Amino acid sequence: MKAIEITQPGEMKMVDRDMPQTGSGDILLKLSYVGLCGSDLSTYLGKNPLVQFPRIPGHEISAVIQSMGAEVPGTFQPGQQVTVVPYTNCGQCSSCKQKKFNACRYNQTLGVQRDGAMAEYLAVPWQKVLVDDRLSAVQLALVEPLTVGFHAVDNGKVTDSDTVVIFGCGMIGSGAIVRSHLRGANVVAVDLDDSKLAIAQKLGANHIINSNSQDLHEELEKITGGHGPSVVIEAAGSPVTYKAAIEEVGFGGRVVCIGYAGNEISFPTKLWVQKELEIMGSRNANPSDFEAVMKYLKNSGLDENLLVSRVIPCEEVPQAMQDWSENHGKILKILVRF
Repeated sequence: MKAIEITQPGEMKMVDRDMPQTGSGDILLKLSYVGLCGSDLSTYLGKNPLVQFPRIPGHEISAVIQSMGAEVPGTFQPGQQVTVVPYTNCGQCSSCKQKKFNACRYNQTLGVQRDGAMAEYLAVPWQKVLVDDRLSAVQLALVEPLTVGFHAVDNGKVTDSDTVVIFGCGMIGSGAIVRSHLRGANVVAVDLDDSKLAIAQKLGANHIINSNSQDLHEELEKITGGHGPSVVIEAAGSPVTYKAAIEEVGFGGRVVCIGYAGNEISFPTKLWVQKELEIMGSRNANPSDFEAVMKYLKNSGLDENLLVSRVIPCEEVPQAMQDWSENHGKILKILVRF
């Protein structure tokens, strides 16, 4: 079968791989679309410390059931459209015992610690397969990236009394914008790119700030009446936005961190204490987040093309990845068609 492989940093090519082996509890999937993620870009650039090369990337999945092992429940049938929960969980670590399966100590995400979905076929345990024939193939590929932002909003305990600032309006930030809006919060989207901010408005942001051309602090003071936001969600992965999150959040506020900044960051610790902040990480997503995103995509009437920058055939992935690495600011989501 055809597969896309990152052989080493900066090098990606199409290869021929054997068909995956299917166990008695596995489902064989024929891939329809696979989304390119920021973690795939980090792997391509050699900046992902969790990856060993060569690696097949991809964990944002839209597929059709091809066949099933003997022990797969009869509710699954060939031809059903599905997406996949791309994480593993051991069930025994301290996180799993708290039912935080998304943060399993021994998690292996498709395309990161193990080969991913950027291939014609993929075999996965049936427990990780989510069937939904009401969603389009494109929508199914958008489920996983949106769940990460949904999960962050859940961690931040966002309600309709909150003003929520979201740094970064890529796919992860877009998910956070959507769920904050669904919860009735006053949503402020912050980014450097006007085209992404325009999309953020369509997704439910009440205010947008281009922090490259506007004074972030001044704008937030106006919006919050000088109190600062009650919740800040960091989805940009920049040392600048990490510092801004601590500085701009209001007293007694919550800060939720999704992005990897890549470098160590020093903070004025007095702000943590003086503001009595709740600062928490947010990793991956739980099954309830997948359910929430799929419900949203079915009921919202959202035009999924709003979130898709490009759709390309698998043969064009190496060139597209190179182009993205050279100019990633305006790309929201690239979908690869198989």
